[in-house]
Amino acid sequence: MVKKAGKKIEAEPLRLFYIFYNQERWDNWLKTLKESSFEADPKSDELPEGFRVLDSFSVDITVSVLKVIKLYQNKRYTFEEAVDKLSQVEMIVMSAAPEGDLGEIVEILQLPKLALFASCRLYLAGGFDKDIKTLVKKGRGDIEKDMEQALETAANIGASVIDGASCCGKYVKDDIEQTTLFDEWLIECERMGEAMTSLKNFDEGVGDED
Repeated sequence: MVKKAGKKIEAEPLRLFYIFYNQERWDNWLKTLKESSFEADPKSDELPEGFRVLDSFSVDITVSVLKVIKLYQNKRYTFEEAVDKLSQVEMIVMSAAPEGDLGEIVEILQLPKLALFASCRLYLAGGFDKDIKTLVKKGRGDIEKDMEQALETAANIGASVIDGASCCGKYVKDDIEQTTLFDEWLIECERMGEAMTSLKNFDEGVGDED
């Protein structure tokens, strides 16, 4: 009896020690973004600081969300726990944007994350379509007439990526003037694939918070 009780005490903290996205983390990123300049330096070929911060901000969200999925895959979280964690992060990330110029920038950040959260929910639920080539064609046809249907299509692509499929660089249009919101979702799916690769060894040790 003592031995069994000891195992239970050791197992429980594994699930509680992980710290994911919280309001403080989101607010700190907003503060950094607000203080960053989006003015281009004519003497430099680098993107303005603000765009670099925005990109890092976006990556941080994607990786944080997919850590929840990774812990589910590793059986650290039950289905219900993973859904709950995902909803908590989504509530923060998709909250009302601040007013003014900062709000417009945050909305640019939020739009691709629609695909991120939809993909994760579909992956957890299961039963998604894995024919990416057909899905991309369908999504491009739907985006102008049915945004919700296009998002559902993007979610199938994203769920497939989480499941290990390769996507989506070759499907993203090179002509920036011709891109649509669906292309933004494809870029997010590509980013999700990169994040899942970076998380390959995540959860090997207890208490990884980064």
